[in-house]
Amino acid sequence: MMYTDEEGIFVVKTARRVVEEYLNRRRVPEIEFPKKFEEKGGVFTTISTYPDRNLRGCIGFPEPIFPLKKALVESALAAAFQDPRFPPLTRDELNSVVFEVSLLTPPEEIRVKSRKELLNMVVIGRHGLIAERGFYRGLLLPQVPVEWNWDVEEFLSQTCWKAGLPPDCWLDESTKIYAFSAEIFEEEEPWGRIRRKEIGD
Repeated sequence: MMYTDEEGIFVVKTARRVVEEYLNRRRVPEIEFPKKFEEKGGVFTTISTYPDRNLRGCIGFPEPIFPLKKALVESALAAAFQDPRFPPLTRDELNSVVFEVSLLTPPEEIRVKSRKELLNMVVIGRHGLIAERGFYRGLLLPQVPVEWNWDVEEFLSQTCWKAGLPPDCWLDESTKIYAFSAEIFEEEEPWGRIRRKEIGD
């Protein structure tokens, strides 16, 4: 475990606060981050409708290219206002959405002799995946295959599809598959209690 429950509560509250402040005042609030958040880290912010939990926005940074404090703020704003699948979040929606923050480990390429071995290397509920070939790249978080009840083959196929590639591209040696894990923290209800999300619960 890399992050404490207190740090998890902090990141979710921060994500909501950043979005709220931007909606109300068109600015990003000044936030005092723990020293740990100076370190570079990957993060995704997910916004879902409540209580039906339909996706409302999800954007982040899979690689640790920014200090976590910068990546968190940028991912929260992007999930709320820049996800091309949805219109920008409005002030009226703040009371009917929940925030979830996934703190990621650095992605590592899964290297296998036979592509079929990927079926034994990926663990549902533990791994998120990235499929990459040339300029094409797609990512799915660890919680996604659990929520959709996918097996490993379907998870690999859906990650390829997310990258804009054929679903069976994971069988092609020219496609790189990366795995990562995540610690996930979420609001149980809008403005409500924040908990560590155990994937599959």
